[in-house]
Amino acid sequence: MKKVVLAPDSFKGTMSSLEVCAAMEEGVLARCPGAEVIKIPVADGGEGSVEAFLTACGGEKVTLASRGPYFEEMQSFYGVLDGGKTAVIEMAACAGLPLVGGQRRPEQTTTYGVGLLMRDAAHRGCKKIIVGLGGSATNDFGAGAAAAAGVRFTDGAGRGFTPTGGTLASIARIDASGMDDALKAAEIVTMCDIDNPLYGPNGAACAFGPQKGADAEMVRLLDDQLRAAAEVVKRDLGKDVAATPGAGAAGGMGGGMVAFFGSRLEMGIEAMLDAAHFDSLVADADMVLTGEGKLDAQSLRGKAVIGVARRAKKYGVPVIAIVGDIGENIDAAYDQGLCAVFSINRVSLPFEENRLRCKSDMRLTIDNLMRLIGATGR
Repeated sequence: MKKVVLAPDSFKGTMSSLEVCAAMEEGVLARCPGAEVIKIPVADGGEGSVEAFLTACGGEKVTLASRGPYFEEMQSFYGVLDGGKTAVIEMAACAGLPLVGGQRRPEQTTTYGVGLLMRDAAHRGCKKIIVGLGGSATNDFGAGAAAAAGVRFTDGAGRGFTPTGGTLASIARIDASGMDDALKAAEIVTMCDIDNPLYGPNGAACAFGPQKGADAEMVRLLDDQLRAAAEVVKRDLGKDVAATPGAGAAGGMGGGMVAFFGSRLEMGIEAMLDAAHFDSLVADADMVLTGEGKLDAQSLRGKAVIGVARRAKKYGVPVIAIVGDIGENIDAAYDQGLCAVFSINRVSLPFEENRLRCKSDMRLTIDNLMRLIGATGR
């Protein structure tokens, strides 16, 4: 075994992708001390994505003053890669659920700070901006970010304002002519791993509003607000994003990224692997190890494990998934490039107990795998 590529996602609630990489590397090198190990920690666009990109690709972390979920002043950050050509922004850095603590009011929260990060990156000279959606406390259709970028929203009396989830229906006009020139010139890619529409039973408010603090009445209000705003966007910007797969991500910011910024929505793993130049790294590898907390039917849509497997399959490189749990009906994963799937759960214990063993169980599982590979003489 001369070269092994590690490309795992985080195990939610137990290990970050960086920690998974470290445990995997330790297990591999214990049995193959001379092997070249390439670590590409994967992130889905949520909290931790910037660190994952910087670890996988190299670059620098930029810190700056921004605005939080309630327009409060705060210090935030983003990553710069490729010698300053590409920026990576996780919306959770300014609009994430952990930032609101127990004050979950999605009708009042904003993505304004995310727009400030995007503007700063564009003026720094970044020609490509990757925005990760995930873990948001907002339901504002990305209108806050658009306002920070220069889009003007006015109410029925002609007064300008920054819409939140509870005031989207007050938008009477949208004027995008003031959009920041540097942002208009940048290529903007949005990492989005869900396909929910903007509104309706599976839309942003109904699917994700409750976890942001919305009760049944508030969910209906937020859904109606998104419907109203989508009609104004369609009329004034000529973009009908309501049914776009992924429009409902991050409180409708998926749709807002398309409508206001002309972004394309991409599975997070694809953006991650492109930025890390995965194809060139894996082409001469002997094996790829990937993984996530649970491999199930949802994973087959193209999340981390499947995205990695599809890429490696093009080069005939075997891919093995090391996961926490294995769900039902995953046989299709083997057609996508996976050779085998192993669970790290070595004993039958409740999750709260098993999570305390996860790092050692990961190392022991990799050790068993490497013993097996060694026994084959490969």
